[in-house]
Amino acid sequence: AVVSTQSTGTDSGITNLEKKDPFADLGDEQEETTQKEDIHIRIQQRNGRKSLTTIQGISQNYDLKRIIKVVKKEFHCNGTVVEHAEYGEVLQLQGDQRKKMKTFLTQIGLASSDQIKVHGF
Repeated sequence: AVVSTQSTGTDSGITNLEKKDPFADLGDEQEETTQKEDIHIRIQQRNGRKSLTTIQGISQNYDLKRIIKVVKKEFHCNGTVVEHAEYGEVLQLQGDQRKKMKTFLTQIGLASSDQIKVHGF
């Protein structure tokens, strides 16, 4: 029995090769949905030298899971979005990422530097 495979000459359904800006869909509506409240960046000590950085107060108009995905790749650390009873959705990152996170949030235009409050030590 002879098995013939047909080649169409096109990519076989691979459409996700383009580089995409994770904040591209937010660019158009960013003017009317600007950050109104302050963003608080805190550090929590775990055990020994280990620590957590928490970011609280990012507007619900932004997709926090996409933000955390970009931050994890850029800062080379792990992170997650946690539902907090008092503060709502909070970003959690491993390690002391306070300075990096402040510059990141101002560079992408999510908040101005006077809206970001850095707490700890």
